[in-house]
Amino acid sequence: MERHTRRDWLRLTCCSAAGAAMVGGLSKLGLVSALAQGATDYKALVCIFLFGGNDGNNVIVPIDSRYTQYFQARSVLALPQSQLLPLQINGQANYGLHPNMPEMQGYFNTQKSLAILANVGTLVRPTTQAAYRASQNLPENLFSHSDQQDQWQSAQLAGTPVSGWAGKVADNVQTLNSGAQFPPILSISGSPVFCTGVTTRPFSMEPGQPPGLQGFDPSAASQARFAATQQLLTFDSGLSMVQAANAVTGQAVKFAQILSDSLKSAAPLQTKFPLNFLGQQLQQVAQVIAVRSALGVGRQIFFCAVGGFDTHADQLPQHVQLLSTVSQGMSAFYQATQELGVANSVTTFTLSEFSRTLEPGSNGGSDHAWGSHQLILGGAVKGNAVYGTFPTLALGGPDDADQNGRWIPTTALDQYAATLATWFGVSAANLPSIFPNLANFGTSNLGFMG
Repeated sequence: MERHTRRDWLRLTCCSAAGAAMVGGLSKLGLVSALAQGATDYKALVCIFLFGGNDGNNVIVPIDSRYTQYFQARSVLALPQSQLLPLQINGQANYGLHPNMPEMQGYFNTQKSLAILANVGTLVRPTTQAAYRASQNLPENLFSHSDQQDQWQSAQLAGTPVSGWAGKVADNVQTLNSGAQFPPILSISGSPVFCTGVTTRPFSMEPGQPPGLQGFDPSAASQARFAATQQLLTFDSGLSMVQAANAVTGQAVKFAQILSDSLKSAAPLQTKFPLNFLGQQLQQVAQVIAVRSALGVGRQIFFCAVGGFDTHADQLPQHVQLLSTVSQGMSAFYQATQELGVANSVTTFTLSEFSRTLEPGSNGGSDHAWGSHQLILGGAVKGNAVYGTFPTLALGGPDDADQNGRWIPTTALDQYAATLATWFGVSAANLPSIFPNLANFGTSNLGFMG
């Protein structure tokens, strides 16, 4: 059951609270100053969160001698070996992608701009099967959707986070956005803790809808209502919480107008995006990146999401649609970055709260698990490689937390995110303040970024 805590209030009291509901029709605040041009050293991170727990076991599958072990353990969820899409590494094909991800196969094999990180998850420190079974130094509430979503987004593995690792990354590169007229983080999917920093607050918007307040037009009556709305936002009620909320809303109104004016001047994208919610989100991200110079930003972070990955039943047909959506959406977005000339400056990556058991559950589904495999795509990615350590696909084997194929991660979320943050511009000295468990691991850079 979803929890409603002080975390929800903290998430709402940021620019995204008002920004998410804004559509069309503000009076002009003027175009952004021509002096606020984006830095030439532009970089962007684009997160795609797969809510529900994506079954990484069927995203990438061994197609060498290990396939027999996979097939026997997966039973009714096993993908036929002949249908898997081979991943060629140095002339060898030891792994195959899900049959409905041909776009990702092309970026891995041909363009070499896709990397796969194997068996990554939330870890306090390197963990063995014995340590897990003794409950030593484990993340809090493993296998819980809400807790693991928070942990993946914050790198805080106990308690309720009030800020996310992306928000803290944005805090640490503020000097690279010194001329910005707009927040460095934009969510196209709600108000996640991922985007909130200690000082950075995100902007949030609905994909495909112009930012701005609803219900106002150029008529005198409408403009009078708009003026009254502005007065309400600046009215001194004497109540600190009301004043704070009004200030946040007023700031969001300002940012909405800046973004709206900038988007009006942008040329339409030629890249065609899939006609689904993820495609719309990624198209919106591409449109915002296209006006980066007008916004004056040198660094940007975006949050997109797609749900439906909690596949306790009928997983195979659901995964066909879900992974098609992810593969096609990521492909279209990469093409858009090529069109905009920023493919080497934009890195897209996936997150999900956990994987699913290798052993099937009832009704053709699978249960909550732990370590999973993630995708990283971009021109700066050292692709055509599987990073990390792939688990031994044995039920009850050395990598299994239990007896069902819940892989104990061999790479930590902190290492994954720190590698992205380092490329983005965070110094090694500042990484521990963002990723509190990073010092427990041998390396902070996994090497998949150029």
